[in-house]
Amino acid sequence: MSAEADTVSAAAEADARAVRDAAARARASQARRLMLAPWLCTIGFFLLWEVFCRVFRVSSYVLPAPSDILDATIAYWWPLLFHSFHTLWMTTAGFILAIVFGLVLGLALGASRFVHAGLYPLLVGFNAIPKVAVVPILVIWFGVGWLPAVLTAFMISFFPIVVNVATGLATIEPEVEDVLRALGARKLDIMLKVGVPRSLPYFFGSLKVAITLAYVGSVIAEYNASRNGIGNLMARASADFNVPLLFAALIALAVLGIMIYAVMAWLERRMTGWAQRSQFAA
Repeated sequence: MSAEADTVSAAAEADARAVRDAAARARASQARRLMLAPWLCTIGFFLLWEVFCRVFRVSSYVLPAPSDILDATIAYWWPLLFHSFHTLWMTTAGFILAIVFGLVLGLALGASRFVHAGLYPLLVGFNAIPKVAVVPILVIWFGVGWLPAVLTAFMISFFPIVVNVATGLATIEPEVEDVLRALGARKLDIMLKVGVPRSLPYFFGSLKVAITLAYVGSVIAEYNASRNGIGNLMARASADFNVPLLFAALIALAVLGIMIYAVMAWLERRMTGWAQRSQFAA
C-alpha cells in the first residue's frame, strides 16, 4: 500500500513539474515574441516604405526612401548627434523645472480646496494656450537662444504633473482621514505620510507624459527661436530643400523620444512596482 502511494505521489509530482515547465516555456516564448514584435513591425514598416518609393519612383524631394535617409544620416552624422544632445539637454532642463514646479503646485492643490478652487481654472486656461504661440513672446523677452526652448519645454509639460499629483492626494478616503484625525494626526501628517505615498503612482505615471511633452516643446522652440537643436537643424534642412536630411532629423527625433520615454517607464516600474496591476487583472 505504501509503495502504491509513493508511486502515485511521484507521478503527481512529475505531472506538476511538467506543467510548471510547460508554463515557464510558454512564458519565455511569449516574452521573446513581445520583445521581437516592435523590431519586426519597424523593419516591416521601413521595407514597405522602401518598396513603395522604388516601385512608384517617388522623388526624394517629395518622399525620400529609407535608403536615401540612411545615406543622409551617414553623411550628416555629426550634426545629427550634436543637435540631438542639445535637444536632449533643453528637454531635460525644462523637464526638471516642470517636476519641481508641478510637484509643489500639485501638493498645494491637493492639500487645500481653496487653492484648488482658485488656481485650477487658471492652470486649465494656461494649458489651453498653444505653446507655439508663446514662443514669439519668449523671443521678445529673452532673445534667440537656449532659454526659450527650456521655458517652452517647462510650460508645456508641468500641467500633467500638477493634475496627477493633485489627483493622487484626492484619493485619500474620508473615512481614513477621519480615523487618522481621531488618532491625533494633523493635516500635514496625513498629507505627508498617506497622501504623498498614494500620489506616487500618479506622479511617476505623469512623468512619461510630461517628458514627451517637454521634448515636443523644446523642438518647437528650437525650430523657431534657437541656433542649435534638432528643431533648428530641421528648419535649415527645410530652407535648403534637403529633404533626406529633414527626414533623418525626424527619425532621430523619434529614436530619442522612444529612449527618453523608455527611461521614464523603467523609472516608474522601479519606483512604483508595488502599485502595478497584473496584466491578467480585470
